Formats: sequence, structure tokens, C-alpha cells
Amino acid sequence: MAELETRELEYFVAVAEELHFGRAAARLTIAQPALSKAIRRLESRIGVRLLERSSRSVALTPAGEALLHHGRYALDAVGAAAEQARRACDQQGRLRLVIKPGGDANLLSGILAAYAGRPDARQVDILFGGATDRADHVRDGRADVALLYRPFDDMTGLDHETLTVEGRVAILPPDHRLAARSEVTLADLAQETLPRWKGVRWTGAPEARQGPEVTDAAEVLHMIRLGRTIAILPRSLARPVHPDLVYLPVTDAPNSELVLAWAHDDRRRLIASFVAAATDAAAAA
Repeated sequence: MAELETRELEYFVAVAEELHFGRAAARLTIAQPALSKAIRRLESRIGVRLLERSSRSVALTPAGEALLHHGRYALDAVGAAAEQARRACDQQGRLRLVIKPGGDANLLSGILAAYAGRPDARQVDILFGGATDRADHVRDGRADVALLYRPFDDMTGLDHETLTVEGRVAILPPDHRLAARSEVTLADLAQETLPRWKGVRWTGAPEARQGPEVTDAAEVLHMIRLGRTIAILPRSLARPVHPDLVYLPVTDAPNSELVLAWAHDDRRRLIASFVAAATDAAAAA
């Protein structure tokens, strides 16, 4: 089969995502006739129709859907390869760590101090990611390492070291039927409503109902105060404790792990040194 050029793939992905040649051309800053010609040439080269066109709409064929799915990964890989090459030549480069605000289990200060004491330490830039995109920062080269929570974050393509293992707590409104308890089990929470974290696979209690979709802890706490849901979170993510809510240990919930993650193929000494410092600091905490 004919080889694809990166530019052709970029053109196709833009059209496939916009489903409109005019918008895609504007996004790519090229003329619409040139974009249409490029897509027709791409279809001719690989021998399949990628788009169904009419005077009113553009739709993906099954072949187009497949190319869009794999094309996105291919473009991300090309970008990440270029970024890795630039880093390899940058002997004075910085290390970029992406975290979720409050998602360090109070370990970050100790980790940074331990790393600063190493003879090969570089400056560490702290980036803040959302509830679900921190692993993507590492996969696409925006960050070198990330603090993630297993089993919640997608670890595809990443290596990791576990820094701490912790239990989970249920967060309830004060008038909840279980609020007077000192602890609860997953069976106690059956049929309760739990939030759906945007972009995260469902990890609720067995038989729990799926509640409102949320993107961060602030939204979760607001929904709990409104009586719309309860939540089960790793203990460190439930801090600081909100005075209007009740926090109970879930005695039989699977533990969560705070991990330091990096790209599977990233073997730079910069990464190894930071990982060693982080694991030492976590062990001493």
C-alpha cells in the first residue's frame, strides 16, 4: 500500500474532525480547493473512499473512521518523536511534571527537595492537568513525568513506580442514612448514586447507580452538598475535609495507588534520577 505523508494525514484528520471542508481549510490555513484536491489524491493513493460527500454534508466511510482513529495516534507519535529528539539534544533542559491540584498526597515538597539534592538535578517545571488528561500530557510530550492514581488513570504506554498506597473514603451529606456510622462497606453503598468522572472508566461500588458527570473534586463536593450523589475517593484526594460533609472509611474498597509515571520508551537519565528521588522521598515520608 502507498505510504502516507504526515501532511496528508493532518489534512485528512482536520476534515474528518470538522466534517466540513471550509472549516477544515480555515483551521489548516490553506485554500479549500487545495484541500479537496489533497483528499482526493489521498483516496486515490490508498485505494479506498474515506469520505462521502454531498452538496450539504460530509460523512466518514468505515475506512475513513479507521484512518481517523489510527491517524490521530500516528500524528501524536510523530509529534512525540520530534519532542523526544529535541530533549535528547538539550543538555540544559528542564523536567516537566504534571499533577492534579491537590493530587500529590502531600509528597510533592519532599520529592522536589530530594531531587534538588541530587548532583544531576535540573529545574522542575510544575504543570497542572485536569482529572483525566495528565497521562496524555506524558504520552504526547507535553510533560516528562506525571503523578497519577491507579486504577483510575489510563496507564497505556506508560511505566510507573508506586509512591504510596492508600484506602478510600466515602463522602456523604450530613443527613445521609449512613452519616452516623464510623465506617462503611461497599455493600452498605449498594444502590447509592455515584458520580461519573469524565473520561474515566466507571469504578463505582457494585450495584451503585451512575450519577452526574463531573470533571473535578469541586464539582463532586458541590453535588454531594446538593444531595445529588455521594463519592468514594482515595483518602488523600478527599482533603481538605469540608466541614459540611461526612467522611467515612470504606473498609473493603480496593486500595488506590499514587504513582509516578513516564513514557515507556523514555530511558533518559533525567527521568531515572527523578524517579529515584521520588521513590526515596515517598519511602521516607
